[in-house]
Amino acid sequence: MKTYIMTTAAVLALGAAVPANATSDKTWRGISNVGVGSLTAAALLTPTVQGDWKGLKQAGLSLAVSDGITFGLKSAIHSQRPDKSDFNSFPSGHTTVAFAAATTLHRRYGWKAGLPAYGVATLTGVSRKLSHRHRWVDVGTGALIGTASGWFFTDKLNENVQLVPWADTHGGGVSFAMRW
Repeated sequence: MKTYIMTTAAVLALGAAVPANATSDKTWRGISNVGVGSLTAAALLTPTVQGDWKGLKQAGLSLAVSDGITFGLKSAIHSQRPDKSDFNSFPSGHTTVAFAAATTLHRRYGWKAGLPAYGVATLTGVSRKLSHRHRWVDVGTGALIGTASGWFFTDKLNENVQLVPWADTHGGGVSFAMRW
């Protein structure tokens, strides 16, 4: 089974949930719930279906650690939500988990799985802001935590091709390497 089929299924599920006139807070909350659920399922089911037990362990670890960091930050930093419903605004848990799942799919299975997954993760984060549950800093921090967790805990399935981000005091970029 091709890896990108699972990710594409997540994108289609989310697309079906997005009505043409998505303007209410409730609609945006629903979109974010479908987005994070679809990505979590794709990150855990893709390695399971392929019998990639190392990938399943890495996905589970990435999701669990990113969620744990987010829970710890929410407990330590009592930031009121924009809709004033509670004090669990910082950082966005939906965005954290969505980006951890997307990054795990990207790192493990390449850009064909990663590109649509990052699209769903981005829509999930944006929908958290548009539903008035978070501020942009909550969403951005969640995306950073999730992405870092995915990069830290996930290895490429095929080590012959590497895309490695880099940064120094003069700039940054992505290096590409292929082993023949």
